[in-house]
Amino acid sequence: MAGSESNSRPNTHLKPRTGTVSSTGVKAMNRFQGKVAIVTGAGSGIGQGIAKRLGCEGAKVIVDYVGSPDGAHETEEAIEKAGGEGKVVQADVTRLNDVECLVATAWDQFGSADILVNNAGMEKKSDFLETLESDYEQVMAVNLRGPFFLTQAFVRRLRDAKKSGRVINISSVHEDMAFPGFASYCCSKGGLRMLMRNLAVELGPLGITVNNVAPGAIETPINKALLADKPKLDALLKNIPLGRLGEPEDVAGLVAFLASDDASYITGSTFVVDGGLMRNYREQ
Repeated sequence: MAGSESNSRPNTHLKPRTGTVSSTGVKAMNRFQGKVAIVTGAGSGIGQGIAKRLGCEGAKVIVDYVGSPDGAHETEEAIEKAGGEGKVVQADVTRLNDVECLVATAWDQFGSADILVNNAGMEKKSDFLETLESDYEQVMAVNLRGPFFLTQAFVRRLRDAKKSGRVINISSVHEDMAFPGFASYCCSKGGLRMLMRNLAVELGPLGITVNNVAPGAIETPINKALLADKPKLDALLKNIPLGRLGEPEDVAGLVAFLASDDASYITGSTFVVDGGLMRNYREQ
């Protein structure tokens, strides 16, 4: 996907937003009208919430999934019910061919790809001394190598089209906070933080912003074991000043802001969504 270099900067001027008030009293924005978003891991949890939010605000959304397509089609249906447009694509972010096809599908189907949300992620619990090489490699492949090469494919197309864009990585509070028993996960998220910072500098001249969103304890399938362990859950909730787990919508709202024109001068930062957990954390 190589293309010719250009010294010209894309047009990054702000565009006015429009919106109407829905029957529920919530202002329904069309701020992503004409924009195309790729959201990985959009069949469940945080990714599903983000894809729905962007789609309901006017973006055309590439709904990526691995495994069962049921959740991805549910996401697509929710977007279409809100008057948006989605396209379900099965792509494994650990496979370079899949990554390139994911970006190509956005351009072939919708004529562009303006927003990339690197959301797909995984974790494997194991003590450091017992961690298998295969488990380490799998976590790093999904959480770090995947975003690296998907962002590369995404940016190459933007560069060739001389367009600006947004890259938003769904990281974790554990890009900064220790998590005993999950060393490989912390490594991957710490690496994602430095990737974001470096790319913010490298890609800024192209008009492309790069930021991380770091969720804390969010009620999603990845936290299934925690949700089923009431004593551990109760102990965690005592560490969260707001007294509750987050929901995918809490993360999606921040992602929508970072993807919007309102965030056009924001790049190279991590934004934490954790109910105050990092400021009050004690190991369980």
